[in-house]
Amino acid sequence: MLYQIKFISANRLYMKESIMAQKDFLKLKKSLANLLGISSWSPSGQNCQCLDHWVSPDMFLSYQTQNNCQIAQFSAYEICAKLATMQTSLEHKRHSLAHVLAGAILKLYPNALMTIGPAVENGFYYDIDFSKDAPKEEDFQKIQDEMQNVLKAWATNEHSFVQQKVSKEEAENIFKNNPYKLELIQGVVDRGEEITLYISGKGTEYEFTDLCRGGHAENTKEIDEGSFALDKIAGAYWRGDEKNKMLVRIYGLAFETKEELELFIHNREEAKKRDHRKLGKELKLFTISDLVGSGLPLFQPKGTVLRLELEKYLWSMHKDKGYQRVWTPHLAKAQLYEVSGHGQHYLDDMFSVHGGTSKEDFYLKPMNCPHHYQLFLDNQFSYRDMPIKYFEPATIYRDEKTGQLAGLTRVRSITQDDGHLFCRSSQIKEEVNIIVDIIKQFYTTMNMIDGYWVRLSTRGDEKSGYLGSDEVWETAESALKNICDENNLPYKEGKNEAAFYGPKLDFMFKDAIGREWQLATIQLDFNAPERFDLSFVNEKGENERPVVIHRAISGSIERFLGVAIEHFAGSFPLWLSPVQLKIIPIGERQLDFAHDMFKKIIKTDIRVEIDQSNEGLGKKVRASKVEKIPYLVVVGDKEIESNTFSLEGRNDEKVTGLSYEEMLKFLQDKIDSKAL
Repeated sequence: MLYQIKFISANRLYMKESIMAQKDFLKLKKSLANLLGISSWSPSGQNCQCLDHWVSPDMFLSYQTQNNCQIAQFSAYEICAKLATMQTSLEHKRHSLAHVLAGAILKLYPNALMTIGPAVENGFYYDIDFSKDAPKEEDFQKIQDEMQNVLKAWATNEHSFVQQKVSKEEAENIFKNNPYKLELIQGVVDRGEEITLYISGKGTEYEFTDLCRGGHAENTKEIDEGSFALDKIAGAYWRGDEKNKMLVRIYGLAFETKEELELFIHNREEAKKRDHRKLGKELKLFTISDLVGSGLPLFQPKGTVLRLELEKYLWSMHKDKGYQRVWTPHLAKAQLYEVSGHGQHYLDDMFSVHGGTSKEDFYLKPMNCPHHYQLFLDNQFSYRDMPIKYFEPATIYRDEKTGQLAGLTRVRSITQDDGHLFCRSSQIKEEVNIIVDIIKQFYTTMNMIDGYWVRLSTRGDEKSGYLGSDEVWETAESALKNICDENNLPYKEGKNEAAFYGPKLDFMFKDAIGREWQLATIQLDFNAPERFDLSFVNEKGENERPVVIHRAISGSIERFLGVAIEHFAGSFPLWLSPVQLKIIPIGERQLDFAHDMFKKIIKTDIRVEIDQSNEGLGKKVRASKVEKIPYLVVVGDKEIESNTFSLEGRNDEKVTGLSYEEMLKFLQDKIDSKAL
């Protein structure tokens, strides 16, 4: 019998296939299976995301057979609580495995000094001082085998982790030969906390006592023996201080099940293959030059095609919606940013420039909006002109920390597909709806729309770091929340995530291997019009303040390209590919014909290359596929005589018997439709 997950409210039936993260759904499925007596599930429940992001209180979760016979139901809050309990349980198992690792290490390396071993995202680690003969990664199998022995030994006791509260003197006596634990004990005393030890495997050869706050599995038999694996070894300074001794940090991975562990490892390996820095170099898309500087990528011709195609597509979605293109310079006087508020709230992230001749002080712009306000101010708009919409894919500059820079996904020169709208309060809903539609269209084209969600980014309790009055903020936050509700957007509130000038909607999308990226954004700003004295003339002939809407669809061109390279693994859709067609003459005899074909095709705006190498046909075809070119056409005597051609796709797709005109039409139709 198969079952489907459905959400039901008083008025409507919600078929939500994006309710919770898939990994959480798998845990939920496992935990509720015994209660419901369910052993197999339908695919409709397999692709879900974050239940508590948008589920309303009146909904309940029901399990129904294919014949719609309801057998069980749970409130949304009950399910959320269940998920929270499961997450805590996994964290406890990960912490328990850090202890298990320590027990195994002491059995194999009895002179090792254990320091700290917490649970972390995806697993656990333990920092260890090996006086000599520290293990290497090739020793992992031996250590893991010993961990299995520890698990079994500790499982023989009813409770695998038994707490014992001790005095400072008792603790110091137990750890008298471990200076790291002695330092930790003193820290516990200084904070006025109780000293707690946890004893495992009492009475077995694997008995182990550790200084610990707690948070463990009740019994190690709860831990699936195939659900964890040692991962890597790294160096780590004691307490993170480079003045202290370097310790050996052994990392482990841990999940609820062996299947989840294998999925994580598979996706991580896939991510390495898709790394945009690796593919960017192999496909000659961009270059990072030490002489130019970190975080300042240079785009090769093929990478520039990607940039231009993205910009062209983005503009095509805006040009019929009232947007006008503008251009602004890359720097401005310091006074501009004093008025905008960047000088008070963003100065540490800005690059200053001093004029050698003028002796004036400037800043490279960290955002485009203050420049766009100056364009608006230089006009006399009336209510009939509203809204005013500016579009500018412009490069801005932010002094990101060197250690945080990463290929294209974190850079210092950032090209935003920026847009600023100046509208009346009554127009906010309509304009935001238009932007939401553009975002959905763009990410549908990119095959990233499934499972997206939206963060309503607001102020937190500490409001001193934000511009504007509470009244202005409440108005802006309420407007965005109403838009989310009315559009049935899958959203949740993110406190302390707002921009310093206003709340925003941040759109989260997943790539092909399930990683989440914050990309598009819509921001509401009631403060800038006040600071810059922006106004238009209303129906009464009076000056009225506009509202500013900031929006970016791709976020930034560089970051989005980094994501897209990995999302598509370098195999871009035909419309986006730097080279769309490769002409491969079989030999020198067909070169002239191939060149004539190339000259004709290049005039059609289809991006085409010709392989003029002396390699054999097989090698040429393989080279084209390594370069991830969508289509190739082989030109031999047969093709020349018949004037018919066959297109071969990089994924072994074949379209045969095409005339020259049919071949071009086939390619152009796919390009125009932006087919994946």
